[in-house]
Amino acid sequence: MPDFEDRVVVVSGAAGNLGGVVSHAFAELGAHMGLLDRRPGRLQEVCGHLAGDPRHLLLGSVDMTDPESVERSFQQVIDKYGRVDVLVNAIGGYRGGTPIHETSLESWDFMFELNARSVFLTCRAAVPHMLKNGSGKIVNIGARPGVKGAANSGAYSGAKSAVIRFTESLSEELKDQGINANCVLPGHLDTPENREQTPQEDFSRWVAPSAVAQVILFLASDAAGTVHGAAIPAYGTG
Repeated sequence: MPDFEDRVVVVSGAAGNLGGVVSHAFAELGAHMGLLDRRPGRLQEVCGHLAGDPRHLLLGSVDMTDPESVERSFQQVIDKYGRVDVLVNAIGGYRGGTPIHETSLESWDFMFELNARSVFLTCRAAVPHMLKNGSGKIVNIGARPGVKGAANSGAYSGAKSAVIRFTESLSEELKDQGINANCVLPGHLDTPENREQTPQEDFSRWVAPSAVAQVILFLASDAAGTVHGAAIPAYGTG
């Protein structure tokens, strides 16, 4: 297993189904955690037992689509730890079910702000600190529809495609400066919400958040030092 002892890891969307699993996985491997989420109550529910550990900093009420909110949260991380070694952007969400010509502008903007703007803002806040250290790992979360669009999910597919292209550009800018930028493309995540929405599906073919977390841990580790600009599929068998 990789060792993150004394590494400072920031996770956006830390109270989500994937973010919570990722946060616990890094904590178990010795990381110092800066956990960001817009829902303070949910963050306490999912990660509250980490709050009493001085290695961890829980930051609720962070709007990852607002530049000032993001910058404030990263400054709090820097004030506490002095650096950022790893950034995992686990924030994201899905809204679909309508063809493109029936998709509202509000839904379109919401998908791009939640899935793409948030990644841009958190990376923009983290990268200057990584450049000062001459090292860093960035792992963004794309999605399978970002590679191949599906009917009735045009806004989501477009936003996740933007994350993939953004990650590739980020990697080209940073790979010669000791910073790795990559992304993971989960398939259908096995979460309570997804099971409730499609109870007729075969859940055994879906991807467990813990399995995606293992891919993220690899990309954030020293073992992935030669991996730059990759979009790693984690589709399961579905």
